[in-house]
Amino acid sequence: MSEIIVGIDLGTTNSEIAIIKDGKIVVIEDAGRKILPSFVGVGENNDILVGEPAKNQYVLYPERTVKSIKRRMGEEIKVEMAEQAYTPQEISAIILKHLKSIAEAYLNHPVHKAVITVPAYFSDAQRQATREAGEIAGLEVVRMINEPTAAALSYEAEQKAHKRILVYDLGGGTFDVSVVNIEDDVVEVVASHGNNKLGGDDFDQKIIDHIVEHLQGKSGIDIQQSRQVMARINRAAEVAKQSLSDQPFVTIEEEYLDEQDGTPIHLSLELSRDEYEDMIADYIDETLEAIHIALNGANLTASDIDEVLLVGGSTRTPLVSKRLKEEFRKQPRISVDPDLCVATGAAIQAAMIAGTDLTASAVLVDITPYTYGTSALGDLHGEMYPYMYVPIIHKNSSLPLSKTEVFYTVMDNQEAVEVRIFQGEESDALNNIQIGEFMVEGLNQAPQGNPILLKLELDLNGILHVSAKEKKTGLERTIVIDNAISRFEEDEMAAAKDRIKEIFGEGGEGAIVVNKKAETHHLVVQARALVEKAERMLEDASPEDREDIVDVVEVINDAITQKEFEALSAPMEQLSDILYYLEL
Repeated sequence: MSEIIVGIDLGTTNSEIAIIKDGKIVVIEDAGRKILPSFVGVGENNDILVGEPAKNQYVLYPERTVKSIKRRMGEEIKVEMAEQAYTPQEISAIILKHLKSIAEAYLNHPVHKAVITVPAYFSDAQRQATREAGEIAGLEVVRMINEPTAAALSYEAEQKAHKRILVYDLGGGTFDVSVVNIEDDVVEVVASHGNNKLGGDDFDQKIIDHIVEHLQGKSGIDIQQSRQVMARINRAAEVAKQSLSDQPFVTIEEEYLDEQDGTPIHLSLELSRDEYEDMIADYIDETLEAIHIALNGANLTASDIDEVLLVGGSTRTPLVSKRLKEEFRKQPRISVDPDLCVATGAAIQAAMIAGTDLTASAVLVDITPYTYGTSALGDLHGEMYPYMYVPIIHKNSSLPLSKTEVFYTVMDNQEAVEVRIFQGEESDALNNIQIGEFMVEGLNQAPQGNPILLKLELDLNGILHVSAKEKKTGLERTIVIDNAISRFEEDEMAAAKDRIKEIFGEGGEGAIVVNKKAETHHLVVQARALVEKAERMLEDASPEDREDIVDVVEVINDAITQKEFEALSAPMEQLSDILYYLEL
């Protein structure tokens, strides 16, 4: 029996894991749910929460919870969760580790390999950050495929069609559109476009802004100062958005959001679907512009498309179907669950790689959504310019591919050349995104015009390999531009793996334990909060209670000062008991 490779949709809002079992696609459930909210949190008892529990906690403890981390993938930043700093890769790894444990519990044996989907418009840095998250979680990422491609695989498995389809993928945080040919069991992506910062989160934000403006007009206070209040408004906006997919009006209600001069501030606001659709109309217009860019890239028009396939939970917004129907003169289809089809497509690709006998055995042809090239001295707008962009791999080229171009030294006896690699479409290289650079030094003493061969290779995962070679001597320098922004050095990767292992403990099947350092930090925070509370209550305490409080507070402060953290529990419990009876 071949090793099972799982398929994972690591989404901005929700994530899923799927496998092929006995020839059938199975989306594995977690506590009875196929969809895992992409939330990670630290609970009150310092336990790590993933999915629904973390999402539920977000309203009460936003500072202890992280959501929508996918939007930060590829950025060299850290996010705070319960006063600890984590990289986006580590937060994503916690989600992946949890999904891995779900699959292992279902299969009753370890899972080591995965196919993970990414937005078609994800950059090199974002793809590598996703790969790193998998590695931290203990998964070998055998392949990354674009989300619209995965959806097309699911569609092909269901339809067995011979069609040209447009995949419109609008998720929680990203948008992609791809033109796909399905012919004789070949799924070929011919063009793609998108926006990594456009999705349901932005729709939520429009409703949030509307609520905040309403509250400011009503009470005159800036409700945005409270993270907890904003978390409640955030959740209320998301629920309202979902409700407006099925009904024309919704009343957004939240009691006791705050108080002003002792008077509670409640929220009760009716929102119509028409108002909501006006708010998001510009975003939908942007997706339609992306559609035309993709169609132009495929040398097609809207009339050439046989079907429009909707992917991603945000496509449930009625305005999406309405605008697409106007554009294509046909009703968009949701023949495969828009929330699950990316995960099921990943499972199909995983099974194909594993050699599993499949009814659906399509050949997958994916593309690059970006143009890659270098800069060189050349004519730009009628003038010689040192940073003219020279495209080498063009957007919408099929993967994998390799392209080589020749460049020449500009001076006699030139000893080195600087190679810069850019991603983008602008003729001025500096207006594109630089994703890597390196020097080729020790060149042969030669007159100007010494040929240098620059080779760019893009693999099936969309990772770019670059080499520059002096033609006469064979002198070569090679780099892999897979982490241009978010480079994880070897020791950092090892530390991240250890950290995630500590968080999940050694108990397997999701025995989740927070590392000792985080636990100690949380205990100290609790102790200081308890002391502050006690000091506020001193004035109203009896002389006897006041003396007891002062004595216990002194013991707690001494333990913190001397870092005798194990000695904190007993006096904290004693102080809690005193304050409990004072509050009766």
